[in-house]
Amino acid sequence: MNRQSAPASSSTAVLYVGTSGYPYPEWVEAGFYPPGTSQRQMLAWYAERFSCAELNYTWYQMPKAEAVERQRRQAPARFLFAAKLTRTLTHEANENWRAQAAQYRDGIAPLLQARQLAAVLLQWPASFDRSMAHRRYLAALLDELSGLPLAVEFRHESWAHDRVFAELERRKVTLVTVDAPRLQGLFPTLAIVTHPAQFYVRFHGRNAAGWRSGQLQSQFDYLYSEAELRERIEQTIEPLAGKTRRGLLFFNNHVRAQAPKNAQTLIRLLLEKGLQTSGSPSKNPSPCPLPPRGAGDRQPLFRGAAGDRSSSEEDAS
Repeated sequence: MNRQSAPASSSTAVLYVGTSGYPYPEWVEAGFYPPGTSQRQMLAWYAERFSCAELNYTWYQMPKAEAVERQRRQAPARFLFAAKLTRTLTHEANENWRAQAAQYRDGIAPLLQARQLAAVLLQWPASFDRSMAHRRYLAALLDELSGLPLAVEFRHESWAHDRVFAELERRKVTLVTVDAPRLQGLFPTLAIVTHPAQFYVRFHGRNAAGWRSGQLQSQFDYLYSEAELRERIEQTIEPLAGKTRRGLLFFNNHVRAQAPKNAQTLIRLLLEKGLQTSGSPSKNPSPCPLPPRGAGDRQPLFRGAAGDRSSSEEDAS
């Protein structure tokens, strides 16, 4: 992996900070939401403090346009959403995956039409390595979802390859930067831009023992220190912000409401560094240009039809 970073531009991205999911009942007990807050009331409260959210439920179940539209109306008009691709397309794919992709596109359409869909997150399990079958499936899936603002999160280290980055750049698909424990076999933390419109960072926490356990309450039980967040700003966020127009930054350490606490701290640290955050959710975000439908013509790296996939029990995080 010898890829050189793209030269920084004179402009700086507008940074959107939020959490991976928001309707956690335990966040009431932890003090983020006021006592008695129901799940239906959570988005309105959350949107007063953050300008974007990553949707978890779209991984567990296929989104339905009517429900997505109702949810969208609970947030300010300029609030942004990143939606996970459903697990039947990333963890449990079968021969009906094309129909599933079309169903997902229809379900998420209200956010796209309202210009509030910042990204569709293709989150792959650690078992999804860079085999020929997986490369073929990824290529075909990206083709099927072309026209959506796609972002890819790899968990297996074999995808850390210059040819992969070049292909994502050609397709204008965002490579997700991950902050996670430094464990053998995991995809490394990289500050690489593959889409000039935006970058995407996910903070999973650094609980190595919890990560190995595979238990959600342990895996994502972590509170970043200010020193760790400052280091990530300097090593990753600042370099990426100088090369793109928008940054999405989501905390996935949801246990005991550590995610919103760290997100609020990060916003303060970004402002102290003079970086531009989205500020009020009412601020007009710069839209993310989308590739034209059908623009993802195959190149040698991803050439071929979908290969067989084995299912994984990994969670939506």
